[in-house]
Amino acid sequence: MVARAKVKSMAEIHPFNHRAMATHFQARIVHEDGRYAAQAAQAAFDLLESLESRLSRFRPDSDMARAAALAPGETMRLSEPAFACLAIARKIEEATHGAFSPTPAALQTQESMPQWELLKNQQSIRCKLGRLQFDLGAIGKGFALDRMAELLGEWDCPSFLLVAGGSSILAGGPPTGAAGWSCGLGDDDAPQRCLLAHASLSGSGLAVKGQHILDPRTGRPALRRMRAWVLADSAAESDALSTACMVLSEPELEAVLAQEHSWLAFLETDQGARSMGNRSLPPGFFVPHSRGVAL
Repeated sequence: MVARAKVKSMAEIHPFNHRAMATHFQARIVHEDGRYAAQAAQAAFDLLESLESRLSRFRPDSDMARAAALAPGETMRLSEPAFACLAIARKIEEATHGAFSPTPAALQTQESMPQWELLKNQQSIRCKLGRLQFDLGAIGKGFALDRMAELLGEWDCPSFLLVAGGSSILAGGPPTGAAGWSCGLGDDDAPQRCLLAHASLSGSGLAVKGQHILDPRTGRPALRRMRAWVLADSAAESDALSTACMVLSEPELEAVLAQEHSWLAFLETDQGARSMGNRSLPPGFFVPHSRGVAL
C-alpha cells in the first residue's frame, strides 16, 4: 500500500520516518513551520516507542509479557494504552464472532483458546482459563497510529498522513488545496487510488508472508482469499477487521459489516475485487473487476 499527496507544491508537506514494531513508520505533516512539524513528529514517534514497550510480547517487561505469566484466577493491572488496545480487540473479537482474536496462535500450544476478561473499574485483566498468549500484531500498529493522530491534534497539526509498514494508513485533514491524500491499495504505484481524509485504510494478505494468518476458530491457516482491505474511522479497527476478512466467508462478513456503517471491506476473490459494506466509497475510489488487478 502506498500513499502520496496530490498538491501543487510539496513545500508544506514534511515527511518523517521511524522504525518501530518491526516495521517502518512514516508521518507526513502539513505545516508552515518545518521545525515545528519535526518536533511534533518526534513527539509522535516517542509515543510510538512508549506504546511498543507496553504492547509488544517480545519485551519481557511489557504488559503483554506479564499477562502471559498469569495463572487462571489471577488479576493484573494494565497500563492505560494496553487496557484500551485490548478493549478494542475484544470489541472486534465479539463483532466478528471470533474471526479476529488477540490470541491467534494460542491453539498451537494449548488445547483451547485462553479465556480472559477486562475489569474496567480496576483497569485490569483477569485470566480465566489457559495462558494469555497475546499477539497484537494485527491491531497494535493501527492502535499506535490512532494514538499518534490524537497527539498531532494536540500539537495543532490536524493535516497529516500516518503510514505503518505500507499495510496501514491513517489520514487526518487533507493537504493544502487537495480533497484528500491520494492512497493506493496493492503494489507500489498502483493506478487505482482514492482520496483519503479523516479515515483509515488497512490491508492483509498472503503474498508477502505466506500462510501466516490463522483462523482463531480452528487454528488453521486462512485460505479464503489472497488479499483484503478495510476502510474505517480508526486504524485499530481497520487493522483488526482486515485480518478477520481473511478468514470470514462472504455471508459471515456481510453480517459483520451490517453491524457498523463506518466499515467498508474490499476483497480480492477469484471473480475479481469487490466492495462490501454500507459505507459510501471515498471520492475517486475505483474498484476493479478483473482478476489479478491490485486495488
